[in-house]
Amino acid sequence: MRFFILLCFFTTSLLADDRFANVKIERQHLGDSVYMLTGAGGNIGVSAGKDGVLIIDDQFEPLAEKIAASLADVSQSDVKYIVNTHYHGDHTGSNAWFKQHHHATIFAHDNVRYRLADKEDHKPAALPVVTYKDGIKFHFNDETVKVMHLPAGHTDGDSVVWFNNANVLHTGDLFFEGRFPYIDLEGGGSVAGYMNNVQRLISMLDENSQIVPGHGKLSGKADYQKFLAMIEETAAFVKERKDAGIALDQIVKDGLEDKWQDWSWEFITEERWIKTLYEGQ
Repeated sequence: MRFFILLCFFTTSLLADDRFANVKIERQHLGDSVYMLTGAGGNIGVSAGKDGVLIIDDQFEPLAEKIAASLADVSQSDVKYIVNTHYHGDHTGSNAWFKQHHHATIFAHDNVRYRLADKEDHKPAALPVVTYKDGIKFHFNDETVKVMHLPAGHTDGDSVVWFNNANVLHTGDLFFEGRFPYIDLEGGGSVAGYMNNVQRLISMLDENSQIVPGHGKLSGKADYQKFLAMIEETAAFVKERKDAGIALDQIVKDGLEDKWQDWSWEFITEERWIKTLYEGQ
């Protein structure tokens, strides 16, 4: 029996390695000390300069060495600080690796530590060691990096990060560029809260602001406004039918308006988005 369990674990590990074997970490310079890394999972924000390296989120653990190699191209310093925008594994998966290999200090909202610690298979080294209620500021690499907690939206532990001098916003998963978002209702998320948070963040931006979304390509204010309009329209569409007494199965069968078809993707399909809107408002 023990051999079987070990075999299953080994096989699962191999499959995970295969899943990420061909992933490439792409790097984009956004100005000053700020960079954006893409690969698999949540987009990574970076401040790299004379004070060292700070990263926002860190994708999956099998990608940690590739992420570190990309960072080494812009700085010889280890990762000093990590900010987790929320608790999901595609944003926190490399926490333990960077703590072990770079002695990184991990920062996050109180609820991120609580939810990570609540997982049966959690690694103690992956837990944030500095947590906050409302936010925190880093004065780092000639930049003011403002970390702000927002009310329940994507989860109940969401943070966004504002690079003041560079005029760059990392939204975490409060922005899925060009696609339906994942709103984690079981993780304390809220449809109304998600929309309110996006509205608040848009009000901070100007036409030159750059946005690092949780998922998708580098964006601007107009892209974020388009995203919000999609949520507002589809939410109203589903709510109107729900209030009219139409069952969820029928709403799913009828579907959304054709203009939203391109927003569906493998994780949040049209069906799953409709269910989220129905159950979350």
